[in-house]
Amino acid sequence: MGKFELYKIDLKNLSPGIHKYTYSLENKFFIDIDGTEVQKGKVNVDLSIKSSGTIFEMTFNIEGIVLVPCDRCLDDMEVPVMTQNRLVVKFGDEYAEESDEVVVIPFDEGAINLAWFIYEFIALTIPMKHVHAPGKCNKAMSSKLKKHTARSSADDEDLEDDIAEDEISMEDDSAESIDPRWDALKGLVENDNN
Repeated sequence: MGKFELYKIDLKNLSPGIHKYTYSLENKFFIDIDGTEVQKGKVNVDLSIKSSGTIFEMTFNIEGIVLVPCDRCLDDMEVPVMTQNRLVVKFGDEYAEESDEVVVIPFDEGAINLAWFIYEFIALTIPMKHVHAPGKCNKAMSSKLKKHTARSSADDEDLEDDIAEDEISMEDDSAESIDPRWDALKGLVENDNN
């Protein structure tokens, strides 16, 4: 039996009506799937399939916690996962993904493995930026980051003062040195408005 045999559903032999499946995903699932986003977690999946014989409407209710590395300190952090996703599977001549929610599988094959779809649904719920709450990052890593920061906060204040002074002097310079060609164009606009 393959790693993901549990997630394979034989649609060809599924009777019309509603069918329910439940999956408990542990660290082994995430390690075996070898995705880049999630390596560890504990997630429950409730799957409902409404079968009409040739079209299968699948509703996934996914809830749990995954562990991802913090972007700042690289320690694992918990990210809650809660999502509901829909997938429509229908029979055709060859495999095709018609859209994000519609998949065609060959009638001869008659089965679909949902492991990768479930993984993708989970991965899509994770925010692009994942950082511990303030004060929760690894203290040793935080101190190293502060040590290697380009400027201290005092330098930042001096820099902000310099920028403000430059902006004031630029405004003064621009008021004094207006290109005379603009005066000629301004005259054209004023004549056009009259």
